[in-house]
Amino acid sequence: MNTPSTHRRRAAASVALLAAGVAAGGCGLLGTDRKAGSDGAGGQGRVTITLAGPNQWNTSGSSFGPAWEALVDAFEKREPGIEVRTQVLPLDGFTQTITTQLAAGTAPELVFNQPPHKAHEVHALDAELDKPNPYVEGNRKWLDVFKKEYFGPAVSKALSKESGKLEYIPFNLVAIGLFYNKDAFAKAGVDQPPATWEDFRSACKKLKSAGFDPVALDKGGLAPGWTWESVSTQLLDKYYDTWNAFDATGKPGTAPTVTEKSISKAIKEGKLTTAGTPEVAESLKLYKEFFDCGTPNWTGVADGGATVGYRDFVSGKAAMSWGTDFAVEALKSDAKFPIGTMPFPTITKATSPLSTDAPARYGASVGGTSYMIPSTVKGGKYAATIKFLQFMSSPAVKPWLDATGGLPATEGVEPSPETAGLLQGEWGKPFRVTALPGGPEGTSFRDVFDGYLLGKRPLEEELPDLQKWWDRGIEAGIKKNNWGDEDWAK
Repeated sequence: MNTPSTHRRRAAASVALLAAGVAAGGCGLLGTDRKAGSDGAGGQGRVTITLAGPNQWNTSGSSFGPAWEALVDAFEKREPGIEVRTQVLPLDGFTQTITTQLAAGTAPELVFNQPPHKAHEVHALDAELDKPNPYVEGNRKWLDVFKKEYFGPAVSKALSKESGKLEYIPFNLVAIGLFYNKDAFAKAGVDQPPATWEDFRSACKKLKSAGFDPVALDKGGLAPGWTWESVSTQLLDKYYDTWNAFDATGKPGTAPTVTEKSISKAIKEGKLTTAGTPEVAESLKLYKEFFDCGTPNWTGVADGGATVGYRDFVSGKAAMSWGTDFAVEALKSDAKFPIGTMPFPTITKATSPLSTDAPARYGASVGGTSYMIPSTVKGGKYAATIKFLQFMSSPAVKPWLDATGGLPATEGVEPSPETAGLLQGEWGKPFRVTALPGGPEGTSFRDVFDGYLLGKRPLEEELPDLQKWWDRGIEAGIKKNNWGDEDWAK
């Protein structure tokens, strides 16, 4: 079923790859080696390793950017016996390239972790993570340097589905939130980022009066999905105990976030319906209000990719925009104003009697930049890759994170000033109840909600129509996930 949680996972895994391409019209990238003039053997007694992956920060086909080059240079200065090359793979082909190389045993020493692969094709890193990280003072166990809520054995998405082992190291986190134009806010008399929905309503009016579109929107699918998720998860928080029927593996129990399977059960059993659960209609009303505060005629605006309505935002026409931390480098280059980041506003009882004052939450994840070691890497090259991965999970990454807007995956490293708002307060924590669904898997949120958001279909028609989408999606999800033999699914 196409729930915002599945949308969220896909977005977290892919939106970080869009920022550079969108900013420059999606130009293609050619695979190129850093220090390509070298003979490939390194100096006498020197080990050369190659890191291969997509460029997530700019449009260069040869470099991840000056900050990355400076970081690699710092490592090589610390470890003069190791040379690190960077191979930039094309955005539209890196997945197939890495998957094919891993299967054939021809992959370089470090590869981007997201392409499909078998567990035996990469090294499990659990034993290494149990040893000290020499680049972190006083560390006794490398695993301890990471923020435990994002990376470790207790976080299932960090594990190989086949082996149950940790097989990659995150260099940063990925998170979403709202970017804002500090100059536009000042001109409109918006003293600070709106923290509540009432603040947002006030800011919307002031920004419109000052000549700005308050929120940048476009015809892409990110804003519909992220907004629906951010609104409905707040109003559904009260159902955490009622609907929480399965653990993260799908077995009877509870999960930190009520799962898609638990939501499916609630819908199938009639505990969650568009007609009988008042939070559904309330979510739709606030959802439309947010879009009514955005770019007029947004369905005709080109998809901005990782930054929604990119061109309208960087031109100063719109004051706020959905985006991810990976958009910062392009935004700092193209926008002629200071930018900030903020959480989605919290819906309080002052806005809705259905609110429990549950805070707006989304949470970050390790779906940003992570690398793994192919199982064919042995000996001195293997030792060199471990050292580089340890270096990348030390305070030495701070200048690179600041330059790219990256969010730290390790303890004791502060986020960049531009993206600190993406982890601010409760927003940086995962929500407790998965958002209300859209339609069956493969259905976009625009397919489900466009008519309502554009004012072409009233709420009274949207509610029963949404229930039909849910019913179709539940049946498709039961079949796909082989839940049909369970009593609730019959």
